[in-house]
Amino acid sequence: MNIVLLEPEMPANTGNIGRTCVATGTKLHLIEPLGYKLNDKLIKRAGLDYWDKLDVTVYSDYQDFLDRNPGAKIYMATTKGLHVYSDVEYEPDCFLMFGKESAGIPEEILLENQDRCVRIPMWGDIRSLNLSNSVSIVLYEALRQHGFERMTMKGELHHLQWNE
Repeated sequence: MNIVLLEPEMPANTGNIGRTCVATGTKLHLIEPLGYKLNDKLIKRAGLDYWDKLDVTVYSDYQDFLDRNPGAKIYMATTKGLHVYSDVEYEPDCFLMFGKESAGIPEEILLENQDRCVRIPMWGDIRSLNLSNSVSIVLYEALRQHGFERMTMKGELHHLQWNE
């Protein structure tokens, strides 16, 4: 799986998302401009000691991302999406794209990819969910569809053992 952040603005969100990517074996793709420097202490703080284990690629812009990932199957998360995220069948190597916190993915890009725009249902007139929460929701649905391949399925206690 691949997570793509288009022009992310908040380092703490990117740090949280990076930690989630490490925990799920997911690659992170960051499309500039970024609203922070990659060595920002808030990224490292949110990502804890996982940041050095992260498989991350940075692109100069959206076209650079497309050029370096030809044929990529990209699903775009947007509050304007035509499909609910859980109704889509995700390929194991697909790209899940999320836009910047203040504006999302530009509508021009959404229109070019309308069949692959997905949304997370929300109640009322809430504008959007937190970016790192949205990434987790959609990513874990895609991983669930593939049986959480290569992921630990049983938790272990630190000092005691589960009754079998």
